[in-house]
Amino acid sequence: MTVLLRVEHVTKRFGGLVAVKDVSFDLHEGEILGLIGPNGAGKTTLFNCINGVYTPEEGQIFFQGQDITGWKPYDVARFGMARTHQIVRPLADLTVRENVMVGAAFGAQNMDLVRAAAVADEVLAFLGLADRADMLAGSLNVAQKKRLELARALAAQPKLLLLDEVLAGLNPAEVAEMVETVKAIRSRGITIIMIEHVMHAIMNVSDRIIVLDFGQLIAEGTPQQIANHPKVIEAYLGDPKLAERLMSGE
Repeated sequence: MTVLLRVEHVTKRFGGLVAVKDVSFDLHEGEILGLIGPNGAGKTTLFNCINGVYTPEEGQIFFQGQDITGWKPYDVARFGMARTHQIVRPLADLTVRENVMVGAAFGAQNMDLVRAAAVADEVLAFLGLADRADMLAGSLNVAQKKRLELARALAAQPKLLLLDEVLAGLNPAEVAEMVETVKAIRSRGITIIMIEHVMHAIMNVSDRIIVLDFGQLIAEGTPQQIANHPKVIEAYLGDPKLAERLMSGE
């Protein structure tokens, strides 16, 4: 399998706080990789290192065979990586379509406005937001804003998509719909890393899972291996009987 992303010994500090410590992993093309861990474990900080918001003090990040350590986020986006954010912040005074056009215009293919509008409409149809294209983004509800955030990232035509808690704040029916959407995105040939706390969802959508605790990678493996991993149970899951329930979607 082709390695699309390689993270090697990445460490990020904020003063005396080590937020990410010596983290290494590979991500293969076509995978959905889950990233889990307690609050404050360093998950979003690791995302920020990968897509250029932060430059790690130590280690390297390779994407499509290129060392992108220290690149700016806009350069990383042009190179084929997009992300969503845990707290959605749409451009509230622009329409839904215009928000998605921003992603297309500043993404991997540097689209002009005519093409960006066409791509925006295709992505909005794919994500079930076509009927809201001309509405102001600020008028959407939470679930719709989550889909808008995802649409803006997809319009950038990424090879790699970083999803930061796209299921947070959704009801069970919306979670199930979003899980199917994530699978459909992967079927389009897009590789995915997703941070998530909705455990039954991440366990059932991921090919592999990595676990952070206090900034360190403490486990890596299949969902079944992670659900039964002693360190993960101790640091995060808290219940050795969770494995069967998580894997069955309870």
